[in-house]
Amino acid sequence: MPRRKIKKILTALPGIAVRHAREIVVALLLALVLPPCPAIAGNVPPTGHHHEIVPAPEGASVGLDEHLGGKIPLDLSFRDETGHEVRLKDLITVPTIILPVYYSCTNECYFLQGGLASALPEVKQTPGKDYRVISVSFDETETPALAARYKRMYLASMNTPFPEDGWRFLTGDAQSIRRLTDAAGYRFQRKGRDFIHPVASFVVARDGTIIRYLYGVTFLPKDLTLAFLEARDGTVGATIRTVVGYCFSFDPKGKTYVFNLLRVTATVILAALGVFLVVLILSGRKRPEHSKRK
Repeated sequence: MPRRKIKKILTALPGIAVRHAREIVVALLLALVLPPCPAIAGNVPPTGHHHEIVPAPEGASVGLDEHLGGKIPLDLSFRDETGHEVRLKDLITVPTIILPVYYSCTNECYFLQGGLASALPEVKQTPGKDYRVISVSFDETETPALAARYKRMYLASMNTPFPEDGWRFLTGDAQSIRRLTDAAGYRFQRKGRDFIHPVASFVVARDGTIIRYLYGVTFLPKDLTLAFLEARDGTVGATIRTVVGYCFSFDPKGKTYVFNLLRVTATVILAALGVFLVVLILSGRKRPEHSKRK
């Protein structure tokens, strides 16, 4: 490679190092605070009580493709917990977090809604006025009576007053459910009486624009507050999936995601080496100029 090209590449390394350094710091922090994410064998994406780390393979029957900036169809009609027909347009009048679930699920869906119920009392905004929660069953066989039972359970678990209109529990027909989940990039599959599905929720603005995806069953009040503010202003949020996907790799034997220490360490070393070489080159350029002046 010509010497001029080598110098050009080395000159660009500091900027690259700075960009990667930011990602590496985030990745290292995530490695310390996030537990390993379990996955089901095959093309089924990670689910469970932890954060989903990487997207499912393209074409997989189950998974989640983020449609940030896309819109969900607000003309869809569902049945609420009272059995009345409601349109999404009439419910999503404020920033709204939507939870795709099925109410008879005693595992992920139960913990997903329970986790949100635990975090909502700490959100310093008014439910129904500043934000709304909507649980939508993707099991077309479930009834408004079942939705009402679970609504009472989750609202009671908060141990604090929460307006009935602040969290709605919907059921619907297969066509409406599919239109909603397809618009959000949420792909699930029935398996007997149960479902295989991602563990995620998403926040939309009043016009149905998807602002942010939230993964896992644990919610931080500050994350919810930020997502609602973004939805209020119509600002599309970004996830850390790209960074996490770079710094974590899938272990097919243990069926878990593990921190890729070798990759991250190599990136740090290369970035540091690049900066060091640039410093040497710049120092070498300055010395001859200084000698000529003498």
